[in-house]
Amino acid sequence: MSFIALFELALFFLNVILSFVIIFRERKSTAATWSWLFVVNLLPIIGFILYLLIGRGISHYRIFKDRKRFQLGFEKQLEHAEKSYTDRLFIKKMRQNHVIGQLIHMLYVEEKSIISTNTGVKIFNDGRQKFNALIDDINKAKHHVHMEYYIFRMDRMGHEIYDALLAAAKRGVEVKLLIDAWGSNKTKMSNFKELQEAGGHVAQFFPLIMPLVNPRTNYRLHRKIVVIDGIIGYTGGFNVGDEYASITKKFGYWRDNHLRLTGDIVYSLQHRFILDWNSQHHFEVTEGEPYFPDSIVEGHVATQLVTSGPDEDKEQIKLTYMKMISGAEREIIIQTPYYIPSDALHESIKLALLSGVQVKLLIPNKPDHPLVYWATYFHAADLVKYGAKVYTYENGFVHSKTLIIDGEYASVGSANLDYRSLQLCFEANVVIYDYDISQKLRNDFMKDLKLSRPLTLERYEERSKLVRFKEGLARLIAPML
Repeated sequence: MSFIALFELALFFLNVILSFVIIFRERKSTAATWSWLFVVNLLPIIGFILYLLIGRGISHYRIFKDRKRFQLGFEKQLEHAEKSYTDRLFIKKMRQNHVIGQLIHMLYVEEKSIISTNTGVKIFNDGRQKFNALIDDINKAKHHVHMEYYIFRMDRMGHEIYDALLAAAKRGVEVKLLIDAWGSNKTKMSNFKELQEAGGHVAQFFPLIMPLVNPRTNYRLHRKIVVIDGIIGYTGGFNVGDEYASITKKFGYWRDNHLRLTGDIVYSLQHRFILDWNSQHHFEVTEGEPYFPDSIVEGHVATQLVTSGPDEDKEQIKLTYMKMISGAEREIIIQTPYYIPSDALHESIKLALLSGVQVKLLIPNKPDHPLVYWATYFHAADLVKYGAKVYTYENGFVHSKTLIIDGEYASVGSANLDYRSLQLCFEANVVIYDYDISQKLRNDFMKDLKLSRPLTLERYEERSKLVRFKEGLARLIAPML
């Protein structure tokens, strides 16, 4: 038998073995399974390498060491959560809307997502304003600044944040910065040398073995969390870089939603950061009093932090989205840069439309990731056929990940409505049970519509043959995007 014949035979058996692994060992969705089988068998060698790099799951491995969760920090969270349950005002809110009560039960009882009823909330949808507030808070930090971002660029905006962190470290403030190795792959660790020499600590999440290569590249730390002195927290959609402050011209104005939070919800953000930090750094942070001081009671808003990741059995943010959508009675408002939902999530929105619920969806008018955009375009147009009002944002790039239900409660965070966010990435959202905040988010959305263009069926049918081809390809590999 010739060498070529032996090679082809070995390749065949390798593909068969890999196919069995994909089908029986990995806990992937049916759509993702078929997509990977298609790639592996269409491109035997390339498909095998791609699978090793970005296809393998990590759900069987506990990367977060939560053995310390019942120390002081988490105990304090539970103490405040119990108080929230006995708060008469909050119980009244639950009784007014049974879906909220069920959602709280699902998140707290099943996932220990702590409830805060004294949250102070400030919404930022302009990057420059958000960064100004963040830098001001860092400059006032007395004990610690804990920060994690998916993208941290060392450009003009990045240097402004870096300079604030460096100044904090030099005056004795504990500074810990965690960045995703893939999202921040253009940022060198040597860029943080002065910060580290000043006593700051910097770590990468899932460091790359070599440039752009890592067996866990597909699993990204997409969260954006900052905790300052245990009393102020930030989370939402803005990363750190010039485009997020609308400095660069490539995307134009960057439209996003980000939250500045005070109250007991900061305990949850702190606990999440400590778990993320300890998973990647051998200098573990021990939860204790300095990180969980008595909160500054500035607000009355009820909130919960919801996190999810590929290491968990339950896709908690996806379940949260589906529960909120299924409970809508009048209106569902969605802002997302990427709309590539699972079949279950997509069908739940269709069901709402068929039940008479109004659905308004705002997506970008331009791609930052081409195939992802065309998959988004296809799925959005599919909702139009069921009566949804879909718009493309014409004033720049919309990156907000926001869901508003009946103008009464909402979710804001880092998770997009796509496979990657809901199944592959580590995400963080805040569910807000408050009419006034929800109305503020809704009003901002309505202002965005004045700068947007409706996606009608007529407009969709006018797309070129090239766009149709891109859509077809994108649909085929959507579960891998």
